[in-house]
Amino acid sequence: MGEFKLSASLKGHDDDVRAVVFPSSQSIYSASRDGTVRRWVLTSPKPATYDDTIAVQSGSFINSLTYIHPSKEHPDGLIVSAGKDTIIEIREPGNAPDQNAFRLLLGHAHNVCALDVGMQGRMVVSGGWDKQARVWDVENGECVSELEGHEASVWAVLVFDDQHIITGCADKTIRIFTPEGKVLQTISGLPDVVRALCKLPQGHPSGAAFASAGNDQIIRLWTLDGTEVAQLHGHEAFIYTLAALPNGDIVSSSEDRTVRVWRGADCIQTITHPAISVWSVAVCPETSDIVTGASDKMVRVFTRDSERQADPETLKAFDDSVKASSIPQQTAGGGQQINKEQLPGPEFLTQKSGTKEGQVQMIRESNGSVTAHTWSTAANQWINVGTVVDSTASSGRKVSYNGQDYDYVFDVDIEDGKPPLKLPYNLSSNPYETAQKFIADNELPITYLDQVANFIVTNTQGASLGTQEAQGSASEPWGSANRYRPGEVDAPVTQTESRPRSLPQTQYLSITTANLPAIRKKITELNDSASPDVALSAEELKKVEDLIKQLQSSPTAPKPQPDQLTTILKIATQWPPANRVPGLDLLRLSAVSPAFITHTSGGEGTIVDTLAAAGVFAPDTDKPNNTMLATRAFANMFTTDEGRLVADGCFEQILDLVRPFATSGNKNLTAAIATLYINFAVLLTAGAPADESDSRERRAEALFERALGLVRESRDSETVYRGLVALGTLQALGDGFRKGVAEKGVKGLLDEVSKGPFGKEGRIRNVVDEMRDQLR
Repeated sequence: MGEFKLSASLKGHDDDVRAVVFPSSQSIYSASRDGTVRRWVLTSPKPATYDDTIAVQSGSFINSLTYIHPSKEHPDGLIVSAGKDTIIEIREPGNAPDQNAFRLLLGHAHNVCALDVGMQGRMVVSGGWDKQARVWDVENGECVSELEGHEASVWAVLVFDDQHIITGCADKTIRIFTPEGKVLQTISGLPDVVRALCKLPQGHPSGAAFASAGNDQIIRLWTLDGTEVAQLHGHEAFIYTLAALPNGDIVSSSEDRTVRVWRGADCIQTITHPAISVWSVAVCPETSDIVTGASDKMVRVFTRDSERQADPETLKAFDDSVKASSIPQQTAGGGQQINKEQLPGPEFLTQKSGTKEGQVQMIRESNGSVTAHTWSTAANQWINVGTVVDSTASSGRKVSYNGQDYDYVFDVDIEDGKPPLKLPYNLSSNPYETAQKFIADNELPITYLDQVANFIVTNTQGASLGTQEAQGSASEPWGSANRYRPGEVDAPVTQTESRPRSLPQTQYLSITTANLPAIRKKITELNDSASPDVALSAEELKKVEDLIKQLQSSPTAPKPQPDQLTTILKIATQWPPANRVPGLDLLRLSAVSPAFITHTSGGEGTIVDTLAAAGVFAPDTDKPNNTMLATRAFANMFTTDEGRLVADGCFEQILDLVRPFATSGNKNLTAAIATLYINFAVLLTAGAPADESDSRERRAEALFERALGLVRESRDSETVYRGLVALGTLQALGDGFRKGVAEKGVKGLLDEVSKGPFGKEGRIRNVVDEMRDQLR
């Protein structure tokens, strides 16, 4: 039997892929921190090609997933997913994500991080950060029992059979229950957190019934009576998931960038990924292929069958991506500093063989860099798996804490009157794992996890407001190369000590990046199912194609033609609301052109009137992405003189249209509103004729009130930041205006922001300080 080799790389998710399932040779499901579960359907076996659709859309990240196999009642099976919002959703795979779920299981008080099914699909077991494990009846949606006794997060659950349910917990304990909740066995005293469990095939050579793994980097094999019969050593970081192949081999995924295949007590293959973490691995019971989900947003399929393996060019491209990846020194060095002078040179790789599969050897190259190589037993050679980087050195500064160097050591104020806690962080680390360790080390409530993780992300990975990164990076709903999904908010903006003062903002902001092939494909798909009265003709589809080609060649200066704009307006205003997003996105991209205003705002009204009449801004709309893209279109109009004239003339109308959405839970929408407010603030502070100054000040006061409310109500740091920039820009109108502003409560708002959940973010803290300076 040969080695696993890449079969397919599946792009689609916008964030870490946290969980995967592989129920049949024809389909794969993956769950991501981008808030989606994607269904991948095999369309061609050679080369392996998959088409994907969004099966589940959540407002927060999804990190647990399982699948109920088809039955007479559910011929397509059922997807079971859960995550941060605490709700377990059970859905028909073929239904659109905006259709009602088959069941919603409610009861967990915090993030649901583990799921499994049993009793021929009639039972779901869940585990969460709230220290709970629950057993649910699928058909009626009721919790039939609670598995009690856990003293920390329940990271793993396993339905072993109809009589045994096994849980793995952050309290370093494995427990075995009956489905009714009776404790049958407790395996305590483990050295660290248990994160993964899997059932082993009957008659496994070790005599074990199941396997466990976790933070101690060791896979342990157990009998049902709690006897440990073997340990598998080889991983060099946390182990996240385990799965068993039909032949008894075990596969594991880890923070050390690898998936490893084990036979008996030996690692027989190491598959290194170009990612920080391999979060999940699953096995197809029909083919024994495996699928992985990783922190680089990718889903990958690997197979031992040469007929299903990718072509040589694709295999080489994958190997090259692994070689090109950077390995943090603290990972490669096992947490220890690497002494380059003591490392062997490249000649070692040809002179000495490895002693076991997956052995890591670091080499000092002739140019002074350090590369890492793993030993492949099957290939009988060392495989280059990347360059070792010292992230603390690359950041330009070192911060020492407890004898180690870090990119950052943050002060975290937990309680007034007490010294701040120290939070060390390296850029190459996973922010959620760092936050979890910080909470565990300081015995803090798990409810702090998201705040700490978001604090790390925001203060280490931002781009400056107004730059191309801030305007386009991770901001579009067409983020993948092949499919559409609603996007995440613009990249966080980080203030650094060296950054110049940012108030007042003087440049208009626009968002002009997009995944145009995905837009094209989505319009074609939706048009095929559109009713005859609104479906696009072949000629109209050609106009859409021509516009997309234009946007591809000149994204910042397109010249859309009248018939092209008429066609995309048809999509954006006449198609059913659920299908309008691609048309609205093309409108948003076209709005940076003077021709856009010429052709959409004339004698019969403006583009603002058109979108309002189409119901895009109806206060009771259940399609916030439509509203978000229309708001972005308004913001993009400010890039041209013609657009600014329309925006200025529709000032009150636009503010009234977006006002109901200032308290929306959709952070992309509220951030779009804040960006629109910034552009209006820049327009108002750019100057006006003397006889219009009174009108300008009245408008500025109205805008200030709206921005003040947006910041006060928002629970999203990007919205808060951009709202503050709009407020600070308006304060540049002069001492008289600032005096009135101060009397309207801005000082109180700045105090609220400083003490709130985002007050420690560098960018927000700096803008607050600048605004206070303005008021002095």
